[in-house]
Amino acid sequence: MSTDDLLANSGNAAWMLMAASLVLLMTPGLAFFYGGMSRSKSVLNMMMMSFGAMAVIGVIYVLWGWSMSYGTENIGGIFANPFEFFGLKNSITDADGNFIAGAWGYPNVIDIAFQVTFAIITTALISGALAERVKFGTWLLFSGIWVTVVYFPLAHMVWGGGLLSGSEDGIAAKLFGTTVNDDGVTVANVAPIDFAGGTVVHINAGMAGLVLALIVGKRLGFGKTAFRPHNLPFVMLGAALLWFGWFGFNAGSAFAADGNAGLAWVNTTTATCAAVLAWLATERIRDGHATSLGAASGAVAGLVAITPAAGALNPVGSIFLGAVAGILSALAVGLKFRFGFDDSLDVVGVHLVSGLWGTIGIGFFGTATGLFYGGDYKQLVVQIVIALAALVFTGVLTTIIGFALKPLGWRISAEDEARGIDETEHAETAYDLA
Repeated sequence: MSTDDLLANSGNAAWMLMAASLVLLMTPGLAFFYGGMSRSKSVLNMMMMSFGAMAVIGVIYVLWGWSMSYGTENIGGIFANPFEFFGLKNSITDADGNFIAGAWGYPNVIDIAFQVTFAIITTALISGALAERVKFGTWLLFSGIWVTVVYFPLAHMVWGGGLLSGSEDGIAAKLFGTTVNDDGVTVANVAPIDFAGGTVVHINAGMAGLVLALIVGKRLGFGKTAFRPHNLPFVMLGAALLWFGWFGFNAGSAFAADGNAGLAWVNTTTATCAAVLAWLATERIRDGHATSLGAASGAVAGLVAITPAAGALNPVGSIFLGAVAGILSALAVGLKFRFGFDDSLDVVGVHLVSGLWGTIGIGFFGTATGLFYGGDYKQLVVQIVIALAALVFTGVLTTIIGFALKPLGWRISAEDEARGIDETEHAETAYDLA
């Protein structure tokens, strides 16, 4: 890459480095969010699950994650060759030592930095469904296997030109045909829209959380004991860090410091605020109180819903998308008691439900192709099909991984769970109570 090219794209490069840093901050933010929601004897383990996932995936992504997700050798439309760019060979500099340009005109290594943060946060999200009862070593092994078998292929399928993308060989092209774009490339007439990760991140993590909650089983006393958040200020702090980092997540997915990034920023803020209000109103009507936990959870629900749609909606449409997400997730978090699965920290109720709604909602509110803006049914059909395909893909593979790890042992003993997972798994306690 020449000096002139570097200077021409320096503003975009600077923004994307900042966006990558913001998304990386989301995982420690998630640690506070989940840690505060758990009980005092489990807070350190809950935070360690986020940090542990970060450590495992930060290494794996360099070795084969980037290659499997964004390599040029497409294998069945499902994943790319993990050995093509193994260890990031031929991905950072060329034979002359010059930085290789990425798809967006700045050095490719910046794209790698940005994308690894998505793999980390997606895996860490799953841990919220398993709070207070899972062996730390099994969780680390699961993180490495799951990100390889599920996340990297799904990222390739949606963002790397695979089956769930707008490529000529994708599902959307089979549904509604293809056209040749201005660059001479054959693409789907109606391309799936996942601006920043509704399918790849939130449907993916939410479905994996549901599967593992069923495989691992309930906490001791689930349905009989009140599992109250031990530190609501931690929850609020975690939500604040997630919201802040989410601007890198969504606005960064414009891949440039331009109007699309600005639109994503405004839509993200608008939808999130609407979701907070809707969640609090739902609580007030149902329970008679508007809670801080509801405000924090509503914010996350809004952030999740707008993630796939941040570049496809206008701010008014984002208000409706976020408000519906707040109501749906506020109602959905209670389903675990009705159906008897222990989704400890509401991964299913927030990430799966709002992720599905945000992905499908584009078919209604998308300004270019949505039903409410003059579009026909085709975008809605494509969004539904892509969401269902992601559900099935993640559900089946996570089930296989979950049962394959059963001989190793998922759960700590009942005695250790009663004593507290912080002390038994990490030989530490968060608080020294006299």
